[in-house]
Amino acid sequence: MSVAHLQTTYRSMKNKNSIPAQDELTSAPAKPVKFYDQDFVLTDEYRSDLPDMQNADSQQIFGANVPILKVGISNFRLPLRYITPTSDTQTLETSVTGSVSLEANQKGINMSRIMRVFYTFQDRIFTPDLLHDILLQYKTEVIAHRAQLKLDFEYPILKPSLRSGLEGWQYYKCAFEGKIDELDRFRKYIHFDFIYSSACPCSSELSEHARESRNIYGIPHSQRSTARVSVEVAEGQHLAIEEIQQICLEALKTETQVMVKREDEQAFAEMNGGVSATSGDPETSESPSGSGQGITELKDAVI
Repeated sequence: MSVAHLQTTYRSMKNKNSIPAQDELTSAPAKPVKFYDQDFVLTDEYRSDLPDMQNADSQQIFGANVPILKVGISNFRLPLRYITPTSDTQTLETSVTGSVSLEANQKGINMSRIMRVFYTFQDRIFTPDLLHDILLQYKTEVIAHRAQLKLDFEYPILKPSLRSGLEGWQYYKCAFEGKIDELDRFRKYIHFDFIYSSACPCSSELSEHARESRNIYGIPHSQRSTARVSVEVAEGQHLAIEEIQQICLEALKTETQVMVKREDEQAFAEMNGGVSATSGDPETSESPSGSGQGITELKDAVI
């Protein structure tokens, strides 16, 4: 078959496909245009005509008429201001999770309301008490049965080294959490992660036994640990993150360090040995800077 014949055949097929039959012209709907119109202007009339399934008649949505235990948005991020014990403020990137509980006669929520309500508070200084006001607004705007809000952020505290006189910023994973129930009873929490080093007394004794019995030098096993602390703050009471950090430091002693010179390394080793000799803490230390690999062990505590 020649090239000319192929071209003629192709044009013939193209013409046949491009000319629809008369019944197709009258019955087939026009295909939607694949095009984003940047010049489109949204009017109030157009907006009011948009479908709203949340407020639609119950017959239009199939399914059992049961409560929705929790629905919302997680991990929307924005910078928020937090107050320090010296009454200064610092702006920290914050991950927000907001959710509500709905009664059986409600079909769902407009998800954007979770964010839109929160954004009306974005210029405020955030404390656990402020969550109460936001949650009340959630219940009103979303018509919710209960509501819950959690703010995750990393809080910096300037920490001195053990002996060299240097300073460095230690960042702590923290969260403010608030819950409000159907009777508007509010509960507030602070969550705090404290990373510390603790030597394994078993490994220490076995290393010492090898030295004494066979004159073999051994290094005791060590790793990092995380104390995960959750505090429910009573109504009318306030608790600074620095206070929680200090309580953890007094209890666990060997917090991982930021600035470490040789004298700090030695001091940390002495401290670690002294703590493990008195505490009997099971498996759990590494380089004081926390840069070693180590196995993380979570220790849950509620104050």
